[in-house]
Amino acid sequence: MSVTLTEAAANHVRSFLENRGQGVGIRLGVRTSGCSGMAYVLEFADEQEEDDQVFEEHGVKVLVDPKSLLYLDGTELDYTKEGLNEGFKFNNPNVKDACGCGESFNV
Repeated sequence: MSVTLTEAAANHVRSFLENRGQGVGIRLGVRTSGCSGMAYVLEFADEQEEDDQVFEEHGVKVLVDPKSLLYLDGTELDYTKEGLNEGFKFNNPNVKDACGCGESFNV
């Protein structure tokens, strides 16, 4: 099981962590939400929990709780800029359907 970061995503996270002045990495998870059932949760991690799965790409740690990892296995987190829009993009091979607005998904 794994979660990966592109170099662009790692650079963006690293920059934010340096500006923030603290943190061990980012925490990636899922929660029940939206019209399709699940939504991604992405936040700074100030400490590692005992049961976290830790993946490191390009010098950045990604922490994932075991329950979320079932839905996120194989996911690549990218950071993209398209015109005036920029943000994280989740390339999750487990997604079977997503809502039209992109807020939620199901597996």
